[in-house]
Amino acid sequence: AGSSIIGLLEVVESDFAKNLAKVENEEADAESEYQKVTQENKVTQASKQQVEKYKTQESKSLDKSVAEISGDREKSSTELAAVDEYYAKIKERCIAKPETYHERAARRAAEIEGLKEALRVLREEAAFVQRSHHRAGRRHHSFLAAH
Repeated sequence: AGSSIIGLLEVVESDFAKNLAKVENEEADAESEYQKVTQENKVTQASKQQVEKYKTQESKSLDKSVAEISGDREKSSTELAAVDEYYAKIKERCIAKPETYHERAARRAAEIEGLKEALRVLREEAAFVQRSHHRAGRRHHSFLAAH
């Protein structure tokens, strides 16, 4: 019975040795896999940090560009408003606006009144000149008759 116990212990020892070797191999594989994943994570983290750094720089650059372009746009809008205002003034001066009938009629009536006034003045001057000429002729005539 002692040899059967020793045989049994040897079988148990053999099973433990196999299981120990299996567990040690699994542990070594798990450690290797852990180291591999850890290294991949470090590389991925470094890559992502680099991407974040570049994206941050790009974002700052874009913010600066947006600020400059917004300033340029505001300046251009101000210039455009000034040009539009100037154009409106020039357009108002240069484009003939048709007169309404009432405006034309009033302007023509004023012209006619002005012409009537001028005609009246001319007639009065003509009458004055004729009277003056007629009186001067009498004086001349009376002067000749007296001498």
